[in-house]
Amino acid sequence: MTDVVVVGAGIVGAACAYYAARAGLSVTVLDRGPVAGGTSSAGEGNLLVSDKPPGPELGLMLESLRLWRELGTALGPDAIELEPKGGLVVAATSADLDATYRLAERHRDAGVEAVEIPAHRLTAREPRLSTDLAGGVWYPQDAQVQPMLTAARLLRASGATVHCGAEVVRIEPGAPLRVHTSGGQRFAADAVVNAAGTWGGEVAARAGVRLPIAPRRGFVLVTEPLGGRRAAAPIRHKVYAADYMSTVSSDDAGLQVSAVVESTRAGTVLIGASRERVGFAAGFPVPVLRRLAAQAIVLFPFLAEVAAIRAYRGFRPYTPDHLPAIGPDPRVRGLYHAAGHEGAGIGLAPATGALIAAQITGEPPPVDPKPFRPERFA
Repeated sequence: MTDVVVVGAGIVGAACAYYAARAGLSVTVLDRGPVAGGTSSAGEGNLLVSDKPPGPELGLMLESLRLWRELGTALGPDAIELEPKGGLVVAATSADLDATYRLAERHRDAGVEAVEIPAHRLTAREPRLSTDLAGGVWYPQDAQVQPMLTAARLLRASGATVHCGAEVVRIEPGAPLRVHTSGGQRFAADAVVNAAGTWGGEVAARAGVRLPIAPRRGFVLVTEPLGGRRAAAPIRHKVYAADYMSTVSSDDAGLQVSAVVESTRAGTVLIGASRERVGFAAGFPVPVLRRLAAQAIVLFPFLAEVAAIRAYRGFRPYTPDHLPAIGPDPRVRGLYHAAGHEGAGIGLAPATGALIAAQITGEPPPVDPKPFRPERFA
């Protein structure tokens, strides 16, 4: 018997475990694979306000940024590689720049720091950026963590009991709920949190309810090491093209690619981002990787002479309205969902965990939970 069973040991599940434990609850975490073995292992670690239009998701992200600063103090910024590197959104045409400036104005009205940068000042911010761009917007609040390391640190700090290789095959309603695993283990809990990411729909089905989460595949290219730490790195900040936001919010199932480029502490350069809904299709299609490389070279011409040494693939948990499902499921008493964050799960993890913990304990929620209610998909 435990107070809470969290299904999923990725960064969202780890955050749910951490904040539930801080609320005084005993927590058990189950995952069919290793810690952070799913989507959390295939992301760049983005903590972004710049790519979210004003609305519920941005509000959740602003609360998360506040909590990320707290976590940096509690866990140690180097322990989770928390880096406030800032983000630079760049526009190739005057039309794109006008749209980017209009969004920046809306962001400022919502409490986001956004600074317009004219074309001739872009290279002062990023010296190796192309000089053929129309301008951009600087978002100093954008940051980054190392997601796998952070998930492990959160789980350790939570004191939760973690069972890896424990696939949940059935969640039996009742008081308490009973969670059955593929290895024959049974866990009883007053609350079960579905934080299974891309497999959140499957876990919901094993509790007898429907949650429409689908995988959205994406790739990231990794270059040879070029220089570590921000002062020596060839790319100082996270830089992405102005059309990136439209690919994030698109409902198109087909392939979409928009350049996102940044350096890591190890000195490599990460190049993304692609999106397509092709199920859990395997493989590394070369045309997609070529498009990623070509778009990165448009922003940073020097990359044409840099070798790409590997690529990795991940699946984002997509929902039809692009908002995560966070909160109690009215169809099964004691079942909570914390899934469907698509590509923003790393950034939104702390606020998600804090919201789930508040809902389980009956404390005031840190943000308005209504837009994230799972029953909106019923």
